[in-house]
Amino acid sequence: MDWGRAKSVLIIAFLLLNLVLGYQLWSNIREGLNSSADVSDLRPETQQIMKEKRIKIGTSIPSETPELKDLTFRVQTKLGQGVRHELAKPVDSKVVYTDKKEFQASLGSIIPDLDQYTFGEDRDSEFVFYRMVDGRPMFDVKLELFYSNLKIVAYKQDLIELLPSGKAAPQSVLPATKVVSSLIENKNLMHNGAVIKEITLGYHGQIFNSDIQVSAPTWRVLLEDGGQYYMNAISGEVVTE
Repeated sequence: MDWGRAKSVLIIAFLLLNLVLGYQLWSNIREGLNSSADVSDLRPETQQIMKEKRIKIGTSIPSETPELKDLTFRVQTKLGQGVRHELAKPVDSKVVYTDKKEFQASLGSIIPDLDQYTFGEDRDSEFVFYRMVDGRPMFDVKLELFYSNLKIVAYKQDLIELLPSGKAAPQSVLPATKVVSSLIENKNLMHNGAVIKEITLGYHGQIFNSDIQVSAPTWRVLLEDGGQYYMNAISGEVVTE
């Protein structure tokens, strides 16, 4: 066996492997750098208004602009009007912050479709989860876990069934920088001293008295004082709530 030649082949193989790993690392770093924008990416007019009104952005501005389309779903329980179910045996609230397996083991046999919901926020005496579709939250479809003395004591849940959304083609959503600029520049929306704490792309729609509902791709902007804005990610229409 020609050990000299074999050694050369191994050296070349290791060099090629290092090149591949190096490229993957560079790609990951570049992707991380491009995953969000900052205030300097906003229009100069927007930045000036921010200074004048003392508006701050306390979170990163997403740079993603995926292609999405409306969701159609059948409501199994009226959204926001579900029945509060008391737990026969309260569960430690810490399971909300543990791994999914422990969370599922604690409440999965009690709460239907638990694995379809992801933690959203901690409000006064309740944890709010949102129904997820392809990794994005449906802001109108919630699971609320009520807690007291560090124990989850009850839950209320919106249950839905996703339906085919028709043949409408997905469309690229508006960039978050445009959404933030529009909100800040609108004199009737963002108040003086407002602090933006979260900017999330998900789904939201007007709730009708019908079993069939439609939820559109939507940017949600949350403020530290509890205020929130929804902007249709395709049309740019703003809904305040």
